[in-house]
Amino acid sequence: MSSGVNLVCLDVGEKRIGVAVADTSVRIAVPYETIEVNGNEREAIAKIMIAENAETLVVGYPRNQSGEATAQTQYVETFAETLKDIALHIVFQDESLTSVIAEQQLIAYKRPYSKGDIDAQAAAIILQDYLELNYAR
Repeated sequence: MSSGVNLVCLDVGEKRIGVAVADTSVRIAVPYETIEVNGNEREAIAKIMIAENAETLVVGYPRNQSGEATAQTQYVETFAETLKDIALHIVFQDESLTSVIAEQQLIAYKRPYSKGDIDAQAAAIILQDYLELNYAR
């Protein structure tokens, strides 16, 4: 029986949103799916939050290599603002280089993968970082 909290994480892009999930009692983030940005993404995220019984939404926070905000940072902040009625808690987690690391991990699996797979894997990396920072034992 889990006494942990269920988390959903988003790697927000303008074309796709990578999604990962985790239970804090297990502390292992796993890729969940990729949502196409087509006007229905809020509804899809709400369904995942309900299905996972999650109150906290972790959102990848993009910055440049100097740690400064970018146009993508503003896009993510604005998008996260539209989700305030879906999640009880929205927290940001640095996503520096997660897409690069995600692709390297997928290459190492020696199986075909898509850009959507990279996005979901990147969301899992972001969420794993969040778990390690906030739920370490």
